[in-house]
Amino acid sequence: MTITEWFIFILIIQVIHFLGTWKLYIKAGRRAWEAAIPIYNGIVLLQIIKRPKWWIVLLFIPIINLLMFPVLWVETIRSFGKNSRTDTIMVILTLGLYIYYINYLLDVKYVEDRSLHPNSATGEWVSSIVFAIIAATLVHTYFMQPYTIPTSSLEKTLLVGDFLFVSKFHYGARTPMTTVAAPMVHDTLPLFKIRSYLNKPQLPYFRLPGFQKIKRNDIVVFSWPVDTVEQFFKKTNRRIRKPIDKKSNYVKRCVAIAGDSLEIIDGYIYINGERTKLPDRAKPQYKFYVNTGGQQLSRNMISYRYQVRDGEWGRLQDGNYIINLTDQEAAQLAKNPTVNEITKILDTKGSDGQVFPNVTSFGWNKDNYGPIYIPEKGKTVKLNRESLPFYKKIITEYEKNTLIVNGDEILINGKDVDSYTFKQNYYWMMGDNRHNSEDARYWGFVPFDHVVGKPVFIWMSWDSKGKGLNKIRWERMFTTVGGEGKPVSYLYYFLGVLGLWFAYDFYKKRKNA
Repeated sequence: MTITEWFIFILIIQVIHFLGTWKLYIKAGRRAWEAAIPIYNGIVLLQIIKRPKWWIVLLFIPIINLLMFPVLWVETIRSFGKNSRTDTIMVILTLGLYIYYINYLLDVKYVEDRSLHPNSATGEWVSSIVFAIIAATLVHTYFMQPYTIPTSSLEKTLLVGDFLFVSKFHYGARTPMTTVAAPMVHDTLPLFKIRSYLNKPQLPYFRLPGFQKIKRNDIVVFSWPVDTVEQFFKKTNRRIRKPIDKKSNYVKRCVAIAGDSLEIIDGYIYINGERTKLPDRAKPQYKFYVNTGGQQLSRNMISYRYQVRDGEWGRLQDGNYIINLTDQEAAQLAKNPTVNEITKILDTKGSDGQVFPNVTSFGWNKDNYGPIYIPEKGKTVKLNRESLPFYKKIITEYEKNTLIVNGDEILINGKDVDSYTFKQNYYWMMGDNRHNSEDARYWGFVPFDHVVGKPVFIWMSWDSKGKGLNKIRWERMFTTVGGEGKPVSYLYYFLGVLGLWFAYDFYKKRKNA
């Protein structure tokens, strides 16, 4: 929706509100015109229903406002004596239009001294649940979101089964663009396995100010730019177009930022001509061919000493192995007397039509790639038939322009052009598991409007292959994602604070008794 369309939409909402409530405003001792003035009418309504004025802020927060509207409808009719269960159900099912019936057809009186406490235990429970959902949705949408590592693309840095807290405020919280959606779920309702949102209406993209920019080698959660799957991780023949904020969430390492030139040579990343230096917690790994002369390697050694999970290694028919290892681990394994030779498996210079931008004449592949320029907001690039494949998706899908190519002629929004200026920053996201990662090498740039947040904390880690209590990776619980050196667990500190809280709560209840 355009700004004009949104203005018209908000105006219609104000008219609906005025026509449905102006008599009730009068009965509450206010004036009819107070129901017509945007924002002010909301403040007056909160005074009428005896609720805090700061609630007005919640009405302008996307998603939160959808949860608040039913609360206000119910509170409004109860302020005029309509307290029955039937009244409550009717006002919710009619999306508030039941208030029209009360406003015009019933002779109701304003209950100035009504109790704000529910009349029953059920009412108290429902009220608590509603506001708990509102509070949780506010935190989930604008501050901190839980996330689970589903794949091995960052294996040995982040493990499958790690449960993270993702900060929305580091890079600035992205306000929801999808206005009608179920709270605290992504694209699918868990039990019903159906879409959790409506495609329209859509809000324009907006991001709150953050307190840091994306830096090279930051681990970032983002909306998968080319997502068309009906449900994440369950690929079917059905393909759908999703709003940005409902695309599947991915987590990768940002190896190049806007303005960088990136090249991959024999599996190693070079930024602006220099080999990139990764943080010490980063564990880039590759496939290695391990020649043992047919002798068997210990499964426990592979799984536990080198922390290679099932699916990341396998024994070949000749008795040798292919194992995903870091360079350091490969050098260590080479010292094993069972091992005759270890060779890194790399794609030599040659064409792979699967890598972005899917031009075979470049001769690029996953291990030898580029150089490629990472677009920066405000920068201009030359456009021709050779450069267009890099920026076509940016021009059309990410920055919403029309593009027509007629031979050597390039038309953007109907104008003949030979250059293009980018409207936002772009990033290059890759997994540390270089040979088992679906990343930017295959689908290109990640726009800044697709960035979700920064993983900051592992609060739980679950090993599905473990047994009993060993299913929990205790050493990873309550550890930070970033930082230098070996991750430090804050589990005992958390348990200590939790113990003090329970002790204080017990003491307080005993004292009050």
